[in-house]
Amino acid sequence: MLKKVASWMKSHFLPFVIAFLTLIAAYVVYLDAQIKPHFSGNKWQVPAQVYARPLTFAVKEEISQKEIIDELKLLGYRRQRTVESVGEYAVGQTSVVVYRRAFDFADGYASEQHVRIRWEDTRIASITDLATNQSLLQLRFEPWLVTRLVSGNREDRMLITLDDIPPLLVEALVMVEDKDFYTHWGVNPLAIARALLANISAGRKVQGGSTLTQQLVKNLYLSREQSYTRKIKEALMALIIDARYSKDAIIQAYLNEVFVGQNGGKAVHGFGLGAHFYFDRPINELNLPEMATLVGMLKGPSYYNPKRAPDRTQERRDLVLRILFEADKIDKATYLDAINQPLKVAAGDSLASGQHPAFMDQVSRELSQVLADPDIRQSGLKVFTTLDINAQRRAEKALSQRVKNLAKARNISALQGAMVLSDIRSGGIRAIIGDAVPDTKGFNRALDARRSIGSLVKPAIYYNALRDASHYQLASIIPDAPIVMEDERGKRWAPQNADKQFRGEVRLLDALTSSYNLPAVQVALDTGIDNLVATLAELGIDEPVPSLPAIALGAINLSALQVNQMYQTLANEGVYRPLHTVSAILSPRNQLLWAHSDYSEQRIDRQVAYLLNYALHKVTKEGTARQ
Repeated sequence: MLKKVASWMKSHFLPFVIAFLTLIAAYVVYLDAQIKPHFSGNKWQVPAQVYARPLTFAVKEEISQKEIIDELKLLGYRRQRTVESVGEYAVGQTSVVVYRRAFDFADGYASEQHVRIRWEDTRIASITDLATNQSLLQLRFEPWLVTRLVSGNREDRMLITLDDIPPLLVEALVMVEDKDFYTHWGVNPLAIARALLANISAGRKVQGGSTLTQQLVKNLYLSREQSYTRKIKEALMALIIDARYSKDAIIQAYLNEVFVGQNGGKAVHGFGLGAHFYFDRPINELNLPEMATLVGMLKGPSYYNPKRAPDRTQERRDLVLRILFEADKIDKATYLDAINQPLKVAAGDSLASGQHPAFMDQVSRELSQVLADPDIRQSGLKVFTTLDINAQRRAEKALSQRVKNLAKARNISALQGAMVLSDIRSGGIRAIIGDAVPDTKGFNRALDARRSIGSLVKPAIYYNALRDASHYQLASIIPDAPIVMEDERGKRWAPQNADKQFRGEVRLLDALTSSYNLPAVQVALDTGIDNLVATLAELGIDEPVPSLPAIALGAINLSALQVNQMYQTLANEGVYRPLHTVSAILSPRNQLLWAHSDYSEQRIDRQVAYLLNYALHKVTKEGTARQ
């Protein structure tokens, strides 16, 4: 009988075992082929980081102490009595001491710097490097992170390396989530057994047995399906990852992948972004209570959300701190100090989610022209822009108030508005507002709404006159009398002044200052409508304009951006510079990929442009723009 069993085992069981092991080996090879390209390559789509222009200031420059302090608050610096660490500042009666962060700018790396800024009245008297006691001529802070251009998968993250992470944070993570992480092989049978017994004893799930490696596998490769098949696959993949990669590589991947919260419609992943989202500072500047808060949240980021459930989150934070204390990772004094600190989180603007959508719309359009490949745009680029956040906010407030006042005065319920603000010399756009409610997303009126420009065309008319100094000067007398014309179809055109009055004769300067229509039409007809069309093109209007007399009264539909380009050339003494929002782009490794070309061209006569600017200043002081 035994011989028959042995014979059956030899003829059936052993081949079955061999076949089974062969299948397992093949499946492991298959899983390894799935893991390797993803884990060794680019694991995630990483949004482009969009920065405002940095604040740069020099000795003798007029900039108040409050403006510097406001900038430091915006950048997430901590105010302290004495400055000892990067990201801190202290305020004196006529000085500010700040430990500036290091930053990779488009024009090179700037190391961290401990400096004192001193004022005399409202001007900066000196800037001193406290490490070398040397005087500096100027100082530049790192730019403010405005937003992150998240892709269609709605996942947002900021990649970090293990070198960026405080060692105590890693220790806290391991102690709380997987204390045997550095000794197991990716799967911990003892932890699974402990969790099983605890869950049976409680009659419900109160403890998990998954390792950090298994959690990483689940998040990177697997669906949310709850089945034994998925659990087996998860365990095998965890074993493969642990065998193929170092513990440091695994913990770094976990810290970049883990879900830590929700920012509107975007999922916040990774401790790098979590530090900014919850505490408005880089991860290497987190203090002990902040590190404990992040680690504690992992048990349930929605349940332990410090912005929504501060009491519950603080209780969980204190548990993490107690675990560290009982494991001798921190001493008693440090522990007591940490648990007595209140739970502090950022107000909510740390990622500027959804703010300034009109400006970001233009940034996205320029990026799509500069970098056509969408995969490159989702590789963690640094995009430096010309945004002046203070100018943007002041403009938003001013436009909203102006629209509100006009709507009330004229009893209009749905009045709209848009604004584009640019730097005269560089062509860099400082602010864009695309709606009367500035944070409204969707149709961008500043870029896409086209309206008749009306009297805004008049400087181009008078430019054509003034460049012929033998016929026209600012003091020249021009007629303000009725004009009647017929087109080729016999349609009658009889323009009017806004007040329906005729003055007979007026000076050219007065006609421009008061924005009279009839003198402008007369000058346009005298100097030639075709010449007016050509001048508009020289000023930067890059689309066909019909050569009709009506354009002398602004019968041209343009966007606010196009009108800004036209006036930028006028204001810059006739020098054309293309308007732009993107100044430079760096790769994730801080290599310069693209920089805005400093192109300029003298499009119109400089002396005539100077005369026009003089006249336009009078318009703002005495004429129709004085309000």
